[in-house]
Amino acid sequence: MFDTSRKNSKEKVVITAAVVGAIPSKNDNPNLPTQPKEIAEAVFKCYEAGAAVAHIHVRDDNDAGSMSIEKFTETVNIIRDAKCPIILNLTTSGAVGATEADRLRPFSELLPEIATFDAGTMNWMHKVVFENSPSFLEKLGQTTIEKGVKPEIEIFDMGMLNNAKYYIKKGILQEPCIFQICLGAPGGMDATVDNLLFVVDHLPENCTWGTFGIGKGANEILLAGLALGGNIRVGFEDNVFYNKGVLAESNAQFVSRVVRIAAEVGRAPATPDEAREILGLGGKK
Repeated sequence: MFDTSRKNSKEKVVITAAVVGAIPSKNDNPNLPTQPKEIAEAVFKCYEAGAAVAHIHVRDDNDAGSMSIEKFTETVNIIRDAKCPIILNLTTSGAVGATEADRLRPFSELLPEIATFDAGTMNWMHKVVFENSPSFLEKLGQTTIEKGVKPEIEIFDMGMLNNAKYYIKKGILQEPCIFQICLGAPGGMDATVDNLLFVVDHLPENCTWGTFGIGKGANEILLAGLALGGNIRVGFEDNVFYNKGVLAESNAQFVSRVVRIAAEVGRAPATPDEAREILGLGGKK
């Protein structure tokens, strides 16, 4: 077993705010931001609360998940025009059935510091096939290298971690890697401490990692992730409830909770610049 924190900071926690996602709706929680101005405002409030990274999805005009370059451009431009220093992490998986070109275009054109790399195919929500073919993953990895965008490798099960290790050997993913351990998605590994520790124990030594739990396992994974030295992701993408039966008021409410709990174990929220150093982003702003 390696040091469970790997290359993470032992004094700082990198908090990612996943403010909208592709699945939740305003029917689930009316406080969900879905359009560019709402999403950007949520990002600003999360930054003020202590988030260093904003994970961005967009919705179409009917609030459905989308890979619209126009919506991404509008959202990113609002954040950048406001001079908000938060690190932008754009999804490559914002809509079922999106073409490969649609999935590559937002990060290729807008050049965020991070873009997601979902490291395998899965039966998403037991309803649809979330396809990430080997040829697409190779193209995605190579494009991130060409564009100077750091992939965040999303791990929903151990097969995805093994895929990622293969792509590291092939040079399609370049170390040090950023891993995001995603637990609790129907079709993936359950959100339990045992599963989190199992995945962490098998991560490459030369990496940073974060984690989140979806739904009822969110708080369990938050606490375990902090205990293991991980970075933490929170937000409406993963949970519309703050606690059981209590709808969250905002994304920033989730971020503030991480800041409070982390302080109890001697970890402060990383600033965006501190996060850039921790995550190996080369000081890019």
